[in-house]
Amino acid sequence: MERLGREDFLGAIRIADEVVEVIAGLAASEVEGVTGMSGGFVGDLAHMLGRTKDLSKGVKVEVGEHEVTVELFIVVEYGASIPGVALKVQESVKAAIENTTGLKVVEVNIHVQGVDFKALPETKEEDLRLK
Repeated sequence: MERLGREDFLGAIRIADEVVEVIAGLAASEVEGVTGMSGGFVGDLAHMLGRTKDLSKGVKVEVGEHEVTVELFIVVEYGASIPGVALKVQESVKAAIENTTGLKVVEVNIHVQGVDFKALPETKEEDLRLK
């Protein structure tokens, strides 16, 4: 439980895992080059059935008394530097969680689950054939 460094302790403050997941998901989705979050096959299936929250899709956290670890499952835009995007996501998520909750972020692990090709100009099937 977070005491926030006060001697006149009034009680414990506990931040729910879901709150940290939403903060991390929002921070990650705002990074340029991230086109979406992925919960894997089971997570995506549950999402389609309406059994998961949109804002925490593709985010798993483990919250301790003073520290948190984050696992993010992202989809990156085609043409973006995957290491560059991943580093920006790590930095953004760490800053958002620490500034909002006061918890220390120990790890932000990025799992790139796919590449989004929607940004590519459409090509005709005839263009793909050998001539």
